[in-house]
Amino acid sequence: MSKIEIKKTELVWRGKYDDEGRLVPIEKPGPFPFQIVESINDPRIEKGDAQATQTSLFDIWKGDEGTTFEDGWKNKLIWGDNKFVMSSLLEKFAGKIDLIYIDPPFATGADFRTKIKVGERKEEIVKGHSVIEEKAYRDTWGAGNDSFISMMYERISLIHELLSDKGLFCLHVDYRLTAHLRLILDEIFGPSRLVNEIIWHYQSGGRQENSFSFKHDTIWIYSKGEKWTFDIESIGIERGSEKRNNMKREIDPDGRVYFTIKSAGKIYKYYEDEKMTPPDVWTDINHLQQKDPERVDYPTQKPENLLKKIINGLTEPNSLVADVFVGSGTTCCVAEKLNRRWIGVDLGRYAIHTTRKRLLELELSKSLTDIGKKYGKKVKPFEILNLGKYERQFWQVKAFGKKDEKQAMYEYLAFILKLYGAEPITGSSHIHGKKGNALVYIGAVDAPVTIQEVADALKDTKDMGQKELHVLGWEWEMGLNDAIQEVAKQMAVRLKLRIIPMDAIDPQAAGKGDVKFFELAYFKTEIESKGLKAKVKLEDFVIPHTDLIPPDVKESIKKWSDWIDYWAVDFEFQNDTFNNGWTSYRTKKERTLRLAADYEYPKAGTYKIFVKIIDIFGIDTSQVYEIKVK
Repeated sequence: MSKIEIKKTELVWRGKYDDEGRLVPIEKPGPFPFQIVESINDPRIEKGDAQATQTSLFDIWKGDEGTTFEDGWKNKLIWGDNKFVMSSLLEKFAGKIDLIYIDPPFATGADFRTKIKVGERKEEIVKGHSVIEEKAYRDTWGAGNDSFISMMYERISLIHELLSDKGLFCLHVDYRLTAHLRLILDEIFGPSRLVNEIIWHYQSGGRQENSFSFKHDTIWIYSKGEKWTFDIESIGIERGSEKRNNMKREIDPDGRVYFTIKSAGKIYKYYEDEKMTPPDVWTDINHLQQKDPERVDYPTQKPENLLKKIINGLTEPNSLVADVFVGSGTTCCVAEKLNRRWIGVDLGRYAIHTTRKRLLELELSKSLTDIGKKYGKKVKPFEILNLGKYERQFWQVKAFGKKDEKQAMYEYLAFILKLYGAEPITGSSHIHGKKGNALVYIGAVDAPVTIQEVADALKDTKDMGQKELHVLGWEWEMGLNDAIQEVAKQMAVRLKLRIIPMDAIDPQAAGKGDVKFFELAYFKTEIESKGLKAKVKLEDFVIPHTDLIPPDVKESIKKWSDWIDYWAVDFEFQNDTFNNGWTSYRTKKERTLRLAADYEYPKAGTYKIFVKIIDIFGIDTSQVYEIKVK
């Protein structure tokens, strides 16, 4: 092995350099196109006849909107691995983001759990995260810290490219790896780009035996260039008010007004007529407590006041703010309240769902600006995006694509069968394996499972003298569940349709065998119309995968609607993006769910109604209906 030539002080870990001593380049998958999964608070623009033939359920994000809300900018909540997402964002956003704050996993080794509520009950149920979310909140980085450090090095490198010339990066860490990450920041940004080491000192938690208590986190702030926004009054002490936190107003012998503030055991003195520089030790913001109104029972949720101080002090109105470990969505919510544009990214379905509900629940102050007049107290338009099949295709090629096509397909099928606990079998083009007494069919990575595919697999199952079929798919043709179940009954075959989760492409999740294949849920509705008015009523919602549901959760279900956490309706669906025109969802305070949605159409005609339901596990189920109004 060649020796690595040392030219500078840097952190080195296994995998940073190859066997020849060359720096391994940062992998940048893509860029892949983003598909718009859902559009919220964005009035639909009438489309021409050319759009009527579109067959996809998603629009592809074109990135052609303006850079202000007035020019059509829409905020973005993106579900996916932030490495893939940032690599794809580079095409449109390289050098354009003004502030990126992240609160990544701290490599704690702990198993964080989230609390979910069921139905209208106030009691909470402790529920372990899915494996992808465990990856974000549990130490699944392998032996030592190499894997974790490598992960952060890649992402910080991508963050550096996304930042504007006046951009700032805020990295929130605790005592475990702050020294390691400081060296990485120095390497990527340069030591001279350190703006501040902020100590967030809090009162709660951190008690230890036989050592001092851990009572602070560190926020490293680095700049992309030589200039950046720094609003002293917003970041620390507000002028013009005597109601300053922990401050005492006094007058010196010369009649000058000054204020004193106690921070970290020291007394700081500020004259009212002088520029006041806030300290780098913040003691006026505590951890969220259970009773705090903003708490959404999400692990590691940070207080809004912490992000308010950062965003207010380090950006200007309409600046673009991003958080690529979005978690409970605090950064997005605070940016929204402060009239900043934002992009939020997370790989956990609970994180995306929690953030979406939290944004919808915001009560915004109606400002006197044009934006305030246009949107009032409603959250400004935002989109939910993902990379869909493209992220899976990249994984498939990387994992199995170095062989011939037939061998790659065999290995893909064998891999999914192993995750599912099934064995491969041969002799049928529509049957890939067997689990117990059930035959198994696996859908392609890059296409939805179709009704015809399932029908063919059902026929082969019957011809082989078997009575149970499990179909595993990443995505599904709309309306498949209702349509195919009747066919299965006629063939006397028990049919289970199970979702291959994104957890499957995570090596840590797959290696531990923690991947769960949830079964497709289905629901019944009643749609009424009178004149131009329509009403959609939910009649039933069924989750078949009861074998994957903990007993304490099942015991808490009193009626079918208890399974539902959120549902929304697009009353004028046009075979494109789901446009959220009506929604009802449960919150921490409001547990009641409305089970009927009303709408009045602008004119007579035939319309499509798209109904989307998200259950208490963050799994969504959708159905499209057709209605005529006169």
